Amino acid sequence: MQIYLPIAEVALNVFLLLGLGAGVGVLSGLFGVGGGFLLTPLLIFVGVPPAVAVATQSNQVVASSVSGVLAHWARGNVDFKMGAVMLAGGIGGSSIGVIIFTLLKELGQIDLIIAIAYVITLSSIGIMMAIESANALAKTRRGKLPTKLHQHNWAQGLPFKMRFRKSRLYISALLPAGIGFIVGIMSAIMGVGGAFLLVPAMIYLLGMATGAVVGTSLFQIIFVQAWVTFWQANNNQTVDILLALILTIGGVVGAQIGGRLGAKLPGEQLRFLMAIVILVTAGGMLYELVARPAELFSVIVGGY
Repeated sequence: MQIYLPIAEVALNVFLLLGLGAGVGVLSGLFGVGGGFLLTPLLIFVGVPPAVAVATQSNQVVASSVSGVLAHWARGNVDFKMGAVMLAGGIGGSSIGVIIFTLLKELGQIDLIIAIAYVITLSSIGIMMAIESANALAKTRRGKLPTKLHQHNWAQGLPFKMRFRKSRLYISALLPAGIGFIVGIMSAIMGVGGAFLLVPAMIYLLGMATGAVVGTSLFQIIFVQAWVTFWQANNNQTVDILLALILTIGGVVGAQIGGRLGAKLPGEQLRFLMAIVILVTAGGMLYELVARPAELFSVIVGGY
């Protein structure tokens, strides 16, 4: 059953889009990610213009993240104070990111930048997470407890320290705010919730427990992506509401399923599975960059 998407200007199978939304929603609840790092490439693969894919999927990320937060909140896995500090940085970063996105779109380079950014970022994060989680699993099987993830470093000397009772941390507010700022920029340019960066940063830099990281990252993603969606629609007119609605319906259902599945798996296994998903996605984007296109020449209209 084909449905025409007015902003994307393509006709796609509605059940395929519902399936993509549901699958990414499961990942949202399972790993504590918004799912944009996977949904954006998948939308591009099925024929949605990259600029539209980046801007539109933010709506689905908001919906699936709300659904995922509710599931984790019920289990007490959301640190709202930590999320609010990261959100302050995320709003500023995402605003700058939308401005950069607009400039690249006007230059006609946004498609290439999106693809290269995905390959480099996902490959780096995926490899590091796979190595760390594999080592942690090996130590667990040998009967050794994994080493403490949080190490004392230069960041411990930063001012404006705050106590985050839910996460049992006493650290500078500048660190989580800075992480939120950087992730906000990437969220706007790459069309991602940013949790594939937030989750490792919150675990390894802030020293948060995996259980609290999942719900807290989703809480921050909700508001940053809502802000990004507003500015993308206002500045670039690349938000396809019909596509967003279809993806949202599937994403909300999938997030509830993923939240229940995630409660049954240890943190080390969750990180390893997430690393595999990230690396597979990076491989797909790399193939798209180097593969011979079906049409050697094309006409680009309006920057995308």
